Amino acid sequence: MKYRICVVMMLAIVGMVNLLGTGNPARDPEKPVPIPPSPQRTGNPEKGFDYLTTGDYVKGGIPYDFFLLGKGKEKYNYLKRTGLNANISHEFTVVTAANGENLVAPNCMQCHAQVFNDSLIVGMGNSFMDFSSGAEQQLNQKNVNMLAMMLKNTSPARYEAAKHFLQVTGTISPYLQTETRGVNAADRLAAVLVAHRNPLTLEWRDTAIMDIPPDVIPSDVPAWWLLKKKNAMFYNGFGRGDFGRFLMASNLLTVKDSAEAATVDRKISDVLAYIYTLESPKYPGSINKMLSEKGRLIFKDNCSKCHGIYGEEEEYPNLLIPQSVIKTDSALFKANYQNPQFVNWFNNSWFAMGDHPARLVPFNGYIAPPLDGVWATAPYLHNGSVPTIFTLLNSSARPKYWERNFSRPEYDYEQLGWKYESRDSATGTTIYNTTLKGYGNYGHNFGDKLSKDERLAVIEYLKTL
Repeated sequence: MKYRICVVMMLAIVGMVNLLGTGNPARDPEKPVPIPPSPQRTGNPEKGFDYLTTGDYVKGGIPYDFFLLGKGKEKYNYLKRTGLNANISHEFTVVTAANGENLVAPNCMQCHAQVFNDSLIVGMGNSFMDFSSGAEQQLNQKNVNMLAMMLKNTSPARYEAAKHFLQVTGTISPYLQTETRGVNAADRLAAVLVAHRNPLTLEWRDTAIMDIPPDVIPSDVPAWWLLKKKNAMFYNGFGRGDFGRFLMASNLLTVKDSAEAATVDRKISDVLAYIYTLESPKYPGSINKMLSEKGRLIFKDNCSKCHGIYGEEEEYPNLLIPQSVIKTDSALFKANYQNPQFVNWFNNSWFAMGDHPARLVPFNGYIAPPLDGVWATAPYLHNGSVPTIFTLLNSSARPKYWERNFSRPEYDYEQLGWKYESRDSATGTTIYNTTLKGYGNYGHNFGDKLSKDERLAVIEYLKTL
């Protein structure tokens, strides 16, 4: 009996060591690590689009009439939705509460769609979101409490419908502030939500069951059209197994319990099927064919080993690049090791069980992403710290402090990225400060060895992807 217990304990320890990425001393720390594929569910893309844009995977929100009172009716119905959804932004969906009240819930388009040249591109990461302290009309704890009190006193039915959403939002909002606008707090949001939920039942608890670290580590939003090529999700490639389980993580905002989560899970394969149909948007400007061909050859010799080959012989290697090689800001992947309670929560939760389990496998580095439609994915690196591809390929040209126009953004068709201005210091939340933890713009120096003409040729080629 003692022997059996010892064996179990040893296996558990080995499993934890492997989970944290330190259990293979024979692996060359300088060598990229290929990510094996995982089987994925299939579904109906048309049903997936409908569920994505009108479904109730987030089941709570603000009462519809109060939402319109604060925001007003939306001028642009980019998704061509009908009914009440025609009156609100593509970033929200009208859902019906159990008592019949209409609520406006946030949807996936908040992060995974962006307007470019007066058109909405679904799957394009939203790099204009504002999680900073300067966010206008911020749904902070004070505003949430005021709204809850108003509803409770004037409309008990609406209050009952919105109560859980307001409770959760009021609890998590103090934890989500980033230092600048344009970066995403998705990792932080997930951590705070799971800290308040039972891993098996997913039921909400008012008091956190795990320590929540003080730092908000920023990230950029990866393009959805890349997912069909990838064997793992997220910038550090630690999302393994069933992608659908990760896609439905937004459900943690309002989910009642695991039974309710299961109803969303049965539809999420349709959403994944829709995402797999997305193609990268074509570059809208002109392309110099001779220069792009020159750039293709330079890219093949210098970049394709990690980022893949495009065209008729298309191939993507799915490689994790160790920190010792990529040398970019390490705060994002290090957070998984410094706060293992969140990884352990997920890997022992409802999400890691059943016929379509998912799991988190941390790694000391980041995945080299596919570059389809890379022109449309500015700013660059996993934290959005580099404004253009031109500065990505020349680390000496990267600005320490830089600012872009969020109200009237302009695209730079020469450097590929959003036009920006360098600043002498960081004052205000619209200036990106690369000296902050998690906001560093260093690393990925592979383009430094190229000449200026070679960089321009590579940029011209990247326009074709």
